[in-house]
This record gives sequence, structure tokens and C-alpha cells, in this order.
Amino acid sequence: MTPSNRLYFRQLLAGRDFASSDAGARGMANYAYVIGDVVSGEAVVVDPAYRPTEVVACAQEDGLRVVGVVATHYHPDHVGGTLAGWSISGVADLLTDWDIPVHAQSSEVGWIVESAGVDADAIVAHAPGDVLEVGELGITLIHAPGHTPGSQCLLVEDRLVTGDVLFLQGCGRTDLPGSDPTEMYRTLTERLAGIPGDTWVYAGHAYDPVASDTLEHVRASNAVLAPMSAQQWRAAFA
Repeated sequence: MTPSNRLYFRQLLAGRDFASSDAGARGMANYAYVIGDVVSGEAVVVDPAYRPTEVVACAQEDGLRVVGVVATHYHPDHVGGTLAGWSISGVADLLTDWDIPVHAQSSEVGWIVESAGVDADAIVAHAPGDVLEVGELGITLIHAPGHTPGSQCLLVEDRLVTGDVLFLQGCGRTDLPGSDPTEMYRTLTERLAGIPGDTWVYAGHAYDPVASDTLEHVRASNAVLAPMSAQQWRAAFA
């Protein structure tokens, strides 16, 4: 049960819940998500890579109609593309069968086009703080740069999908193309600071023993959120 009793929220682990025969998916341990309105029957899929049609099928099995894709960021293990010479099926393949928009931060669009092979016309470019309406639900798109220029977190009711911005322990790398450790520090200390502690955090990878935790507990136990100056943070984690 959720605050509105309308929210459908499903966390799917690549290599287990979908793409079960894909050894690469099992190794990368990516999460995909389905977020929808159980009353209207509409849903979006978040970061459907490896076997994107199977992610859509999971939503359809529960009677939901997928009306869009949300990309947390451009990396191939989240939206498809080539990773170290290894081809990952993703959003571009999904769009060959479904005519649905891809929602991303405006500063991430070019990166998604280049990395995932998605046509720019298929991407809806969002500004920080935009609210994506799915049925009667609103998903707030929080611009959270640092791991990539247009990384975004999704806040819906009492749940925060963080992609590779924040894990239950640690945060996303800041040494990859488009990364910026100073922006990551600002994201963690400023952009996510106002979110209530009783919000549940759902990350982009299964790196932790539990699948989610409250933001209050993550703040208390995750070293990257410990109070420190930007210079100290960069020295420790950049």
C-alpha cells in the first residue's frame, strides 16, 4: 500500500527477473523499474536494457500499458549500446516495436543519441524539476549531475529511484566521460538534501545486501553522504 494507493512500483533485477539467460546481465546486476498508476493502467519503464521487451512484458502481465521510457543516464547497461565491445540491447531496439517517448534530462539527450543509438526525435528533453505525469501520478525528475551530465533521479510519492547517482553504500563513478566530481558533491549535498528521510531509495544496481533502504538510514551509513567540504570529498571519493 502506498500514500495514494494508486502507485504501481516494481523493481526488476537483470539476469534474474528478466534476461535470465544473459551472463553479462547477471554480472552487471542492473535494476530496471516499472512505475505506473494502477487505476489508469498506464506505466513507464525505467532503464530497460539487456532484454527491454521482457521488461515491458512484466508490466503487461500485471495489466499495465507502457506509455514511455525514462532514462536515468546514457550508459549502455541502462539504455543499451556498446560496452567494452559488448553489445547490449536497449531503448533503440524497444522503439522498433513500441512508438513511445523516451524521457531524459536535456543535458543527457546528445549522450543518449550517441551511446544508445536512439533518434533525437524520440527523446523528450526535460528541465530540472519537471514532473512526468503517468495517469494521475506525478514523477518528479531531479537533475542530478556528477556521474553523467544529465543523470536524473525519479521521485514518486515515497520512493526515489537514483540510477547510478547514489547507491545504498557509495555513489556512481566520477572518472568516466561526462563525469564531474564537483557536480556529484553538489548533487549529494544540495540537490538531494531536501528529500525526506523516510523516502525509500532504489538504486540502479544490486550492489548491496538489501534491495532498498530509507534515505535516513542511507544518510547515516553511506560515507559519501558524511558531512565534509567539497575539497575533502573530492580527495576521498573523486
